[in-house]
Amino acid sequence: MARKLKINVGSYSDKGLKEENQDSLGHVIPENLNLLTTKGAAFALADGVSSSEEAKQASQCCITGFLEDYFSTPDSWSVKKSGGTVLTAINNWLFSQTNQYQDVSRGLASTFCGLVIKSTTAHLFHVGDTRIYLYRNNTLEQLTTDHRIHMPGEKEYLGRAMGIDYRLDIDYKSVPVEEGDVFFIATDGIHDYIDDKHISKVFAEEVDDLNKLCKRLVDESLEADSLDNVSCQALKVTELPTQNIDEAYSQLTQLPFPPELYEGVILEGYRITRELHASSTSQLYLAVDVDTDEKVVIKTPSVNFEDDPAYLERFQMEEWVGRRIDSPHVIRTVEATRPRQFLYYVMEYIEGRPLDQWITDQKEPNLTVIRNIISQAVSGVRAFHRLDMLHQDLKPGNIMITDEGLVKIVDFGSTKIAGIADVSTPIERKELLGTKHYTAPEYLINGVGTSQSDLFSLGCIAYEMITGKLPYGNDIVKATNKTSINRLKYTPVSRHVSNIPDWIDKALQKAVNVNPVNRYEEMSELESDLRKPNPEFLIEQQRPLLERNPEAFWKGLAILSLLGNCALIYLLTQ
Repeated sequence: MARKLKINVGSYSDKGLKEENQDSLGHVIPENLNLLTTKGAAFALADGVSSSEEAKQASQCCITGFLEDYFSTPDSWSVKKSGGTVLTAINNWLFSQTNQYQDVSRGLASTFCGLVIKSTTAHLFHVGDTRIYLYRNNTLEQLTTDHRIHMPGEKEYLGRAMGIDYRLDIDYKSVPVEEGDVFFIATDGIHDYIDDKHISKVFAEEVDDLNKLCKRLVDESLEADSLDNVSCQALKVTELPTQNIDEAYSQLTQLPFPPELYEGVILEGYRITRELHASSTSQLYLAVDVDTDEKVVIKTPSVNFEDDPAYLERFQMEEWVGRRIDSPHVIRTVEATRPRQFLYYVMEYIEGRPLDQWITDQKEPNLTVIRNIISQAVSGVRAFHRLDMLHQDLKPGNIMITDEGLVKIVDFGSTKIAGIADVSTPIERKELLGTKHYTAPEYLINGVGTSQSDLFSLGCIAYEMITGKLPYGNDIVKATNKTSINRLKYTPVSRHVSNIPDWIDKALQKAVNVNPVNRYEEMSELESDLRKPNPEFLIEQQRPLLERNPEAFWKGLAILSLLGNCALIYLLTQ
């Protein structure tokens, strides 16, 4: 039987010798199983910087903001992106409030430690000198590093904190979790006055009662003459979410595959008109909603994969992705209004053709039209990236274009969702799912892609729209390792078509560079460089051939030398 994440929590906080307790702490363990699965459980502790009159407000803002806003971030986001985005927003607010005061002492600043346990991984966010420890197998380990600046005379100053700078430098790390692990978060009011050895001793004696453990550490810190507020939080992972492959398969097959569909058949309120497309992996049907007369497209899974858990998961995630993306340049998933008895999903129907057919139909490249298509495709891809998703299978066949020129990205079967990738599963997920001619080389090297991998695919599509060919031809399909990938040679656009400015060729070459470090950082840069010359490319054209392309220079020189020698021999023999 599948198990869910279970955590016991204890905490204690005391103002100590100070007039006000400027520490704040809290936690959220969602009761909703779906939220617990997609976002995890969150814990946080903040210590307001005592030199600030608004220290309590600062620490409370950090805790409330983090614990509320983290769970409001898209469930497609990774924990790292969700936590980092929320903390950056909190920091910006704190810093803006500080700037309103002429008196620096009224600024809002606080240390912060946040811990999110999702699936079988703990994610740590740390700014300042509040600490996070892990107690495992009777051993205490400090997981964070204090952000303190050591000065002469044994003086120390806080090096980082929330609200002291508009730029926030967050320490982030993730660690695998084991059942029985105890995470401990403590302010400097504790760890500055009792050492790790003593803390570990208390854990060994009180680990079965976390509230008692925390109170004892607070009391003993005060007995050790702690001059600060004293706060800590302990959480013990008593059960981790686990699921074997049979349980996963059972969950994925709760809905059976639809029966055979053909013209006239009614599937749960949709009358099938005709088959649009069929492949080894799925079928697409044009249908009409009998209640609204709206034309829709129904996608059904292929019976070839009814025993493949990885395929079934990807198919079901397609609809999950479609429901979350809202862009005029991404095909819209139609929300189900009737109870569903079979496995399929419904999309909007658009009159148009795939981009690969559009490319075939074009007699010669029209740069204005091509720029417009790429611009719309970039807008669609950005919608994925904003939700921390990678499409991973961008190709002309997965881009539709209407007769009016509207572009829509389709097929989410290869999409990687960072928030789902955070969740452990017995299902073996494949990383390389896209079409090799358009797939970025880094997938072949380490199996991991980034937003620049989707950029590579878009660059290939733009190149093909202009030339009808691909920048590396079939060689990229044959490249299977780093050595063969580095040997790939980009084919200049001029080899296929004339009258295309060299600066456009340079833009395409940068977009499809085999090394992602040498590509554009943002898709908007490619858009811009396809519309107007990048000054860097114009300077490049003015450089001598020996600097721009040494290989071509020496080949040309060798040919001229050979021709010269032949001419000399001819003259001498006359």
